[in-house]
Amino acid sequence: MNLSANFKKYFANTSWLMAERVLRMAVALFVGVYVARYLGPIQFGQLSYAISFAGLFSALAMLGLDGIVIRELVKDESRRDELLGTAFWLKIGGAATTIFLLSLILLYTNGISEENIIILIIAAGFLFQSTNVIDFYFQSKVQSKFVVHAQVAQVILSSIAKIALVLLKAPLIWFAIFMLIDSAILGIFLVTAYTKRNKLSIYQWSFHRNTAKTLLKDSWPLMLSGLAISIYMKIDQVMIRNMLGPEAVGNYAAAVRLSEAWYFIPMVITSSIFPAIINAKKISETFYYNILQQLYSVMTLIAITIAIPTTFFADTIILLLFGEQYSEAGLILAIHIWTGIFVFLGVASGKWLIIENMQNIAFYRVLAGLLVNITLNLLLIPVYNIVGAAIATIGAQITAAYLFDIFNKKTKKTFYMKSRALLLHKAI
Repeated sequence: MNLSANFKKYFANTSWLMAERVLRMAVALFVGVYVARYLGPIQFGQLSYAISFAGLFSALAMLGLDGIVIRELVKDESRRDELLGTAFWLKIGGAATTIFLLSLILLYTNGISEENIIILIIAAGFLFQSTNVIDFYFQSKVQSKFVVHAQVAQVILSSIAKIALVLLKAPLIWFAIFMLIDSAILGIFLVTAYTKRNKLSIYQWSFHRNTAKTLLKDSWPLMLSGLAISIYMKIDQVMIRNMLGPEAVGNYAAAVRLSEAWYFIPMVITSSIFPAIINAKKISETFYYNILQQLYSVMTLIAITIAIPTTFFADTIILLLFGEQYSEAGLILAIHIWTGIFVFLGVASGKWLIIENMQNIAFYRVLAGLLVNITLNLLLIPVYNIVGAAIATIGAQITAAYLFDIFNKKTKKTFYMKSRALLLHKAI
């Protein structure tokens, strides 16, 4: 297959993923706003806090296997059933262990309360996320349209159910229960896509102890970095809840939901072209790094294009979507949207670290961002309230996704590449 044919293949795959994520973003935005208006800042803050608290532990359940399994599938497709089966059971074990540990933590801190029950209900969805190993297979084959079909069906059903909950004036806990059901539905659709449309069987999957050891050996730094990412992406809402109360979380979460809605873009692009980047390295180092430079530059351009208009129209956007009860969220959105530049760069360079087998560096740079985030939150939230949390998030992202790389000789090259990207070098 020539380069032109390869490009068309990856472009088509990215188009499928992008279309699904745009649809998901549009529907989630509409339904999310509808739910937020119904719940109000206090209850929406309680739900957002529960999602954030459970999210702190999600990386433990996922075990950092995603990129590693895709990498191994690209290298040797004949090991498909062995890799998928082993990864599936590892994720089941990771999810069960995480839920158990989370239960103990909640029991010995605040005991049995509605808030803690909601957290555990949401966390139970980790078990069904083990089926996303099917997504790994389709990514390795650059056939994401099959996953897109499953996700679109899930989005439609999920949206209808949430609207029904609002119309029925359901209590808060039912929104958490449906999040669990939602995870199960997506799992069923993924299995259907794998077995029916691709003529494969999950019953052929097998668990191999040696393969498990190898995968975990490579993935544990990614799991730790994922844990650190989860913490510094969610710790702000947890700290706001404990320092300012649920209503402040509701306003902050409304802004962050709009800001983070765009984060699907780097994930879609990098996931789709990940196999292409791996193959480019086989061709030549020059070709490989030219592709990476273009990727960094395009990521930066897209993020800036989103951030500028959002900053100017933040108050209007919040007022139109959420209403006056979320009026404090406008300034937060105007500030928080700029984290996207470094999130986009961080996602792209994270794939580079996997290819170079430098997952341990990914952990250390994220850990640095986490420490900066917690420190800045402690200093700024008491003084500037939720505005301080937004500023702290920007500082953490700059540290983890950009500044850290200059202090390690193995990553200095990518620091200079990101610097050129920030100057929009080769972005067009």
